[in-house]
Amino acid sequence: MKMLWRLSREAIRYKTLYIIAILSTLALTAVNLAAPRVLSLMTGIVSNGVDDAGMSMIWKLTWILVVLYLSRILFRFLSNYLAHKAAWYLVGDLRTKTYDKLERMHLGYFHDKQTGDLMSRIVNDTRDFELLYAHMIPESITNIVTFLGVLIVLLTINPKLALVTCAPLPLIFLSGVVFAKKVRPYFKVSQKKMGELSGKLQDNLSGIHEIQSFGREEYETEQVNESNFAHIKAMLKALKISAVFHPSVEFISSLGTILVVAFGGYLAWKEGLRVEDVVAFLLYLGLFYAPITGLATLLENMQQSMAGAERVMAVLDAPCEITDKPDAVDLGRINGEIEFEHVSFSYEKGGVVLDDVSFKCPPGKMLALVGPTGVGKTTLTQLISRFYEPTSGRILIDGHDLNDVTLESLRQNISPVLQDTFLFNGTIAENIGYAVPEADEEDIRNAAKAANIDEDIMNMPDGYDTFVGERGLRLSGGQKQRVAIARAILRHSPVIILDEATASVDVETERQIQDAISSIAGSRTIIAIAHRLSTIRNADQILVIENGKITEQGTHDELVALGGSYARMNSVQG
Repeated sequence: MKMLWRLSREAIRYKTLYIIAILSTLALTAVNLAAPRVLSLMTGIVSNGVDDAGMSMIWKLTWILVVLYLSRILFRFLSNYLAHKAAWYLVGDLRTKTYDKLERMHLGYFHDKQTGDLMSRIVNDTRDFELLYAHMIPESITNIVTFLGVLIVLLTINPKLALVTCAPLPLIFLSGVVFAKKVRPYFKVSQKKMGELSGKLQDNLSGIHEIQSFGREEYETEQVNESNFAHIKAMLKALKISAVFHPSVEFISSLGTILVVAFGGYLAWKEGLRVEDVVAFLLYLGLFYAPITGLATLLENMQQSMAGAERVMAVLDAPCEITDKPDAVDLGRINGEIEFEHVSFSYEKGGVVLDDVSFKCPPGKMLALVGPTGVGKTTLTQLISRFYEPTSGRILIDGHDLNDVTLESLRQNISPVLQDTFLFNGTIAENIGYAVPEADEEDIRNAAKAANIDEDIMNMPDGYDTFVGERGLRLSGGQKQRVAIARAILRHSPVIILDEATASVDVETERQIQDAISSIAGSRTIIAIAHRLSTIRNADQILVIENGKITEQGTHDELVALGGSYARMNSVQG
């Protein structure tokens, strides 16, 4: 009930559609209740002998039936369509809300999550809300009103026979409780397995080049097959219980019909129960037991919806560990001074990544980070953008503690160029202008020229309208890097972070990227991570990081003269 109440608050914005749908449902129920009574009256007239007055009444009742059946079409349309419309709008809202929540989560949240599973929660699990709001809730209202209405009618016809009709109800409700408890865990497992299957498919389609290169097609097909049938088996376990429950309810309901026929015959024999009353009872029996036999489907839909709702709410209720303080200030445009004061950092499940790191980078200067893989260089840059919070110490930008400024204003001042460059599946122009939607063609081209990519683009058949493909598949590694640099340049952010911008390119492309970096040096604060020392020889300050600590710092010449770790790296690279 707590979950239903929570979901009802989400659906309240579509209350008008729901109210009209519910009123139409009630009107439809009233029509369904009235029709058998009209038929029983016609039966009574026929059984008593038809004369002119009786025939006139039959014609009147016939037209009443025609009106009732036509109005049934209208009310059923309004009930079904408006309920579905409201439900699908709710699904759309929840999908957007779930995506928006994921979009704002800290990076640590995604460390143990599969992209495919999160996609399944957004697309598949939210879809199950349609079952709840377009089927279960309207049908529950219809069934309750129909059941009570028919019961009242039956009690007015013959109280004794009505009580006999109710005899199977305790068994039906007991079986429903047992069914709900048994089937829901299997639906939860089924939803989980569907998420795992989506995750596996997403991983494999993203890594299709590696699968084919290493000849692992058969192995991966078998893995997908296992995930696929794990979901199917979990669903079949739930459906197996449903397959037992559905006919059980129908059998118990049939017992009620048998009791009514038998006891009705007895009352007709002993107490002179009229034929039209027996006919009315038999006509109403279908309406009486239909809501109860429909209980199986409603419970099944509810358990499936609740299983999906729990997975969606797990995302919506996940805490956002990195948020703005109530009194956070807007930075505006900064100069670009960055300072670390005794900063340490550890991931939740892992050792110390950074240990008492302190340094200061003046605005407009280039700070380079070098050291072995896995010593915390990338983590350090992510702390500057506040994707993670320091375990201890503090980080200042233009003298402001990062915790005291808004995330939006902080990140507007920082543009990253990552080693694993991500480009969206659009044109080159769209990717360069991604962070500046208002940029015109001239602005985009000037940024591309500064990044030394304009000539390459103009040699392409469609120029700046060339589609890059998923993740920039149609571009070379160096071209993707320079597009990313152009994207950062166009934004005019005071701080640019270069994370291994030349790690996977040839010498000529490296030179072009170095020229692009040189074109912005002095006008922006640049934080550069590099394994190739040639990229950062001209840096104003170089930090050597080993085991989470700064072990050496200075200019290129100073560190070479020092004869330590940096000098050895420089010697190896020639």
